[in-house]
Amino acid sequence: MTSKDNVKKQIERLREQINEHNYRYYVLDNPIISDAEFDELFERLKQLEKSHPDLITADSPTQRVGGAPLKAFAEVKHAVPMRSLENAFTDEDIHAFDKRIRERLQQEGAIEYCCEPKLDGLAINIRYEKGLLSQAATRGDGETGEDVTENVKTIQMVPLKLRGDKFPRILDVRGEVYMSKKGFEKLNAQAEEKGLKIFANPRNAAAGSLRQLDPRITATRPLEIFFYGVGGVEGHKLPAKHSEMLKWLEELGLRTNPLIEVKQGVAGCLAYYQKMGKQRDKLSYEIDGVVYKVNEIAQQEKLGYVTRAPRWAVAHKFPAEEVTTSIEEVEFQVGRTGALTPVARLKPVHVRGVTVSNATLHNMDEIRRKDIHIGDIVIVRRAGDVIPEVVGVVKDRRPKHIKKITLPKHCPVCHSGIEQVEGEAVARCTGGLICPAQQKESIKHFASRRAMNIEGLGDKLVDQLVNTKLISSVADIYDLTQEQLEDLERMGKKSAQNLLEEIEKSKTTTLPRFLYALGIREVGEATAKQLAMHFKTLEALQSASIDDLQAVADVGPVVAEHIAHFFREKHNRTVIDKLIRAGVHWPAIRSASHAPLAGKTFVLTGTLRDMTRDEAKERLERLGAKVAGSVSKKTDYVVAGTDPGSKLDAAKKLEIEILDDKDFHVFLQKYE
Repeated sequence: MTSKDNVKKQIERLREQINEHNYRYYVLDNPIISDAEFDELFERLKQLEKSHPDLITADSPTQRVGGAPLKAFAEVKHAVPMRSLENAFTDEDIHAFDKRIRERLQQEGAIEYCCEPKLDGLAINIRYEKGLLSQAATRGDGETGEDVTENVKTIQMVPLKLRGDKFPRILDVRGEVYMSKKGFEKLNAQAEEKGLKIFANPRNAAAGSLRQLDPRITATRPLEIFFYGVGGVEGHKLPAKHSEMLKWLEELGLRTNPLIEVKQGVAGCLAYYQKMGKQRDKLSYEIDGVVYKVNEIAQQEKLGYVTRAPRWAVAHKFPAEEVTTSIEEVEFQVGRTGALTPVARLKPVHVRGVTVSNATLHNMDEIRRKDIHIGDIVIVRRAGDVIPEVVGVVKDRRPKHIKKITLPKHCPVCHSGIEQVEGEAVARCTGGLICPAQQKESIKHFASRRAMNIEGLGDKLVDQLVNTKLISSVADIYDLTQEQLEDLERMGKKSAQNLLEEIEKSKTTTLPRFLYALGIREVGEATAKQLAMHFKTLEALQSASIDDLQAVADVGPVVAEHIAHFFREKHNRTVIDKLIRAGVHWPAIRSASHAPLAGKTFVLTGTLRDMTRDEAKERLERLGAKVAGSVSKKTDYVVAGTDPGSKLDAAKKLEIEILDDKDFHVFLQKYE
């Protein structure tokens, strides 16, 4: 067997293993390996395919993210129309539905129904040809949908290849793409953080994510799917019952809802409806009712269809989650990142058994878009455990005396200035270092490894220190005493002493680390480094104008505004001055052209004895060197610790100078 044949067999075996583990994880909900072990298999496959790109196939688990963005979606004509369902709202509606079924079938006994939760998502048709995913299309108008194949391929729960080898020649399978409650909340939180438009509900979020022209954006969205039926099939005889067909789909690797049950007659259906109603808020996804389908496929075929819906199925909807009430006042809450969220204080109203007196208005853009005023009669929605929100105004009931909602000029918590960059929806408090609403997050960030690197000052300890009022800003860290720390929970004498040593050690830092530690919005490590190298001193940066800031690489008008607002805030400057007085310092930054290692390129590999790779990189860059990720002819030195990787072999081949741990320490001492 040739080396190439051996690699091909390895790749095929890895794909089979990954597909099987995906099936166990997503379909059976019964994984047999850890996430770390799965990631290791996936990484091995990626590396083998990277080395042998000619062996990559369309159904490989690595081929989930689509290519270049589309200009528009192509139209897809459904082989079998995607019909919608008739709705029912009362028990009487279900009795009438069942009566029509029995009359058409001329059956006196109870009908067997397959019952399932009705997801609030987006219907999709996915075609598999010879077991491989060939096309995916939205419902559209039922006859024609949009081709979203590349986007659907990014959903981890959708198999690119059907499981086993007994699949139909052609299979059109129907499913519901949705977004979980947690996924929706996280997506909206990220959107708010970035000042982007938020989604009104998980269904809109799922639909918007699936209809992105750039599949790479869809790949970042937490989309999930349940399959619920077959549109068409060639080369295979379907089971006799709908419930059996769902089990068959599951065997093919297509995820079906585990809450589906078979029930007898109306009584069984209504009992299922009550059961789902009680479970509804505990589910990880939104449902707006349940669906009853005649279970016998032969009976379904006999019953047939009306114009847009099957006669053999009905959606039994839950009561509305929306009510009307009035806005009595609007207050602004400050989040942990400084974002201001307007909250409507409502005339108390009952929604699904819960009294609601507050609802989020999201941001000022949403207020303007929906034309909301204090005193308005509004529609309030409460979905499960999600915070209630105002979804609209009843304008034909608008009172004469309404009051405009205005953004405060100062933070309602710390009275610092409010910043709202043009084009962004979210307004923020600029007192990041002193605002009580933000203090825990700013302290945790300040102490983190890539910032001031105060080992031992973790999240729980920060919570304790703030809750006991021992610290209220990052500067207070340097005032902590042995006695204060020893009095805290799970902090003995030795632990307190170790932490104080780490705090003292952190006083010696670098200007890029210090700038990153301040938590200026959108100033990450790379931008902090650019700012430090450009301005050289903190004083020069603090007095820089917007134009001066935009002269720095990677700093555009928005980031420049954030930096200027931060240093313009007197409270922040006070905390910085206190940190400097406490002894926080850093070496002066030399001009790049005068730095001793200017123009030299280093590559790091393996584990260094007395410092981390990040620390080594930082020290080299401080001396003017460039630290690269791979070895090339342009590399001047390779620093090799213990367990070096393939970079060491590459360095030897290219005859590049290699520094071991000991040599590297001597080298640094020579230039520092």
